[in-house]
Formats: sequence, structure tokens, C-alpha cells
Amino acid sequence: MTRPRRTPSAPLAAYVLHGWDWSESSRIVDLFTRELGRVVVVARGAKRPTSQLRSVLLPFQRLAVTLGRGDDEADVHPLRGAEWAGGVPLACGDALLSGFYLNELLLKLLARQDPHPALFDAYAATLPRLAAGDAAAQAALRAFELVLLREIGLLPDLATVTSTQQPVQPGSPYALRPEAGVAGARAGEAAVDGQVLRALHAALDADLQALQAACEAHAGVLRAPLRLLLHYHLGSPVLRTREVVRDLQRLVAEPAR
Repeated sequence: MTRPRRTPSAPLAAYVLHGWDWSESSRIVDLFTRELGRVVVVARGAKRPTSQLRSVLLPFQRLAVTLGRGDDEADVHPLRGAEWAGGVPLACGDALLSGFYLNELLLKLLARQDPHPALFDAYAATLPRLAAGDAAAQAALRAFELVLLREIGLLPDLATVTSTQQPVQPGSPYALRPEAGVAGARAGEAAVDGQVLRALHAALDADLQALQAACEAHAGVLRAPLRLLLHYHLGSPVLRTREVVRDLQRLVAEPAR
């Protein structure tokens, strides 16, 4: 049976998540697009010094990409063209590492060709916040993690105790358990006050700016429970970007010889 062929499409809004060499002159690139979700493309000739793609297919820069004629069921699609569509390069250091952390989450948690336009918009709005200072950056990361978990159906209703379907109560501590949702926190568990959960629930239904503001006041409290939730669904205890951060912290802490 002959598979259907796709005609060249209109430009897609996209970001580069990851890329690797495919041949002496070409690269395979994993893109996050607004219209199609994660798409893997082959960029023929992208490694040549004269290639226009060489200076365009970079992480954290918004692109307009066009896919060539190809098989709709193929795992890898031909890249017909890519143009820079705006954006400011991330600063080095923590902002850059945070950007790669977002990319790693998307690579590991998103299925290919499963569109999430709201998540794409959240990613685009989060990138410039990563260089805005520690408090703002941490709030932006926590907000993005919440949007990501909700978009892929892994975030419980934060305003409701999952097992009883009763509203969470301000002043009571709750845990986010991967298999049980929102539940009363046990001794030693990373806990979040019910009032904070209710504020996050309301902000999730508002907009990203409101969610970032809600997270900024409680970023430190949210880090551990969201990390637990993410690691469970990732199936790995440590992300590569976090391993890099830990290695850098150890280097900084070591006394000079």
C-alpha cells in the first residue's frame, strides 16, 4: 500500500530542541513547532560553511521552517527551509542551562507530532524570563513545569483532594503524588499549603503571567514536589542538565590548588 505524500506546507513557528550529525554535510534536528508539536527533520547540507541553515538552526531562536514534500507517517521529515523569526540569544551561565533544561523536558515528555500550541506559547514566553534574575527565572521555570504537566495530562486538579474530590483547605499541607494526585502530606513529604495550591489552580486558568506571579512567591516550596512529579514520569532520577549543574557546583566549591 502506498503511503500518502505531503505537499510542501506553509512555514511553521519552531524552536530547535536538539540536533546531531547525520552525514558529512547534513544534520538531524528535533524541532518544537506550534502547529505540529515535536517534529524531527533532516537538514541536508546544513554543515557546509556556505549553508544558510548553518547559522539559523540554533537553540532558543524562534524560526519559521518549511517542510518539504514527504511521507506523512515518516519519523523524519525533509527540511525545505528555515529563517530566523526573532528572539534574543540567552545569556550564558544559569539562563543557558535553564534553557537546555526546558528542552530536555520537552524532548523526553512530548510525543512526536502531538501539537500543544499553548505549551509552545508558554515556552516562547519563558525563554526571555530566564535571564531576568534568580527569583524571576525560578518562578518562570516552575510555571512552565506546571503548564507542561497540565498540557500532557499529568497534573492533578490542584484545588481538589484527588481521592475524595473535596476542596483543598487553606492552612493544611498537601503533597503531589505521582499515582495519587493531591493528598494530605505525610511527615517528611515535600508539602504545599492548600492556599498556595488554590492560587496556582486559579492562575493556571488565567494566563502565564498570572501563573508566574503566583509561582514567584512560592518558587522554593514548589521546586521539590514538582521535581518529584516530573522525575516519576520521566522515568529517570536525574536529568542531564541537572547533572551538569551539579558538576559545575562541585567545581566551584573545590578549593583552588
